[in-house]
Amino acid sequence: MKKIVISFFLVFVLINTIALACDLIDDRGQKIVLSKPAKRVISLSPDLTEMIFTIGGEKQLVGVVSHSDYPDAAKKLPIIANFNYLNIEAIVQLHPDLVIAWQPEHFNLLKKLGVPVYYANPKTLLDIPRTMRALGCLLGQEKNAKKASDIFLKKYSELKQKYAKNPPKTVFFQIWSYPLMTISNKSWINDALKICGGKNIFADLPGVAPIVNIEAVIAQNPDVILGTTDHQWQQKWQSWPELTAVKNNALFSIDPDLIERASPRILLGIQGICRDLQFSDKG
Repeated sequence: MKKIVISFFLVFVLINTIALACDLIDDRGQKIVLSKPAKRVISLSPDLTEMIFTIGGEKQLVGVVSHSDYPDAAKKLPIIANFNYLNIEAIVQLHPDLVIAWQPEHFNLLKKLGVPVYYANPKTLLDIPRTMRALGCLLGQEKNAKKASDIFLKKYSELKQKYAKNPPKTVFFQIWSYPLMTISNKSWINDALKICGGKNIFADLPGVAPIVNIEAVIAQNPDVILGTTDHQWQQKWQSWPELTAVKNNALFSIDPDLIERASPRILLGIQGICRDLQFSDKG
């Protein structure tokens, strides 16, 4: 009888261990297995920090990268890195049991410390709910992550349906002024434009954020110009009044945090873009 009880106990322990395990392939194609949910997590991207808060894992965050400023509670967390530098000493002192990385060079450095690293690099809008579910597995927040991803997908579908009949508009999307930079079809921003009826004039260029020149923009003569750069960018385009976008006053600013971050808030950025493209009809 005693042996039977012990056997049942071992089976119980085994089942619960399996239930807690998280076995994933990250965005580098590397396998990561956690025998239990991570309790001390470092996020190396503002986008990922937002996702972790969204799925209810904020209490497990012990360190973040610079510019992790949403929600406000994220500003209170220790900053242990920026996009070019990792404070290895500070990371070690925090005793993380998981690091969520975005840049490949961070991955290789952290692996040397023996810290489990999950590499997340969303490239499309639908990668956002997928990443939230992966984070839910890693942090033991599966239920919250599923709820958050379901909400995202529902709102995403509603936006697509609402703006499906928008008349097409050619768009130049400016993410930087010096040098002049835009986005290609390898960026989730291109996906956002398509939902709103926008046609990215530089969609087929190589890379994610190609550099272009003013002459190329003039040659394409977009209906609308959208920008996430400094507040003076619209004024600079007034030097080319022959552009359709300038002639029709169709130059609109977008909050970069709402469209350049692969976080759930991107839905707000998409709504803003769709409204701007609709307004541009009034010329």
